Amino acid sequence: MKQFEINWHQRGGPPRSKPNPLYPHGIDLDLSDGASRTCTTALPYPTEKKVLGMLMIHCTKCGLLGTVTTAGRPDDPRSIKLACKGKHRFDA
Repeated sequence: MKQFEINWHQRGGPPRSKPNPLYPHGIDLDLSDGASRTCTTALPYPTEKKVLGMLMIHCTKCGLLGTVTTAGRPDDPRSIKLACKGKHRFDA
């Protein structure tokens, strides 16, 4: 069984703003908030469609559910680092 289930869902039409030129090859998101227990996974990059959408991320180990937005642009997220939702999240 894969640790992460990742599904993309369309949530709008074409993006209205231009991509951020600082991230021409995607962005690596760190949403762990400095947690000692984390997981990192690649995200589907680039997304197939050039429209607004979101990636729904489910960790099958700890049950964490998360969402990140996409726009089918070069500055979309390509990986994500998450804090574990399990009981060990706040261990020193």
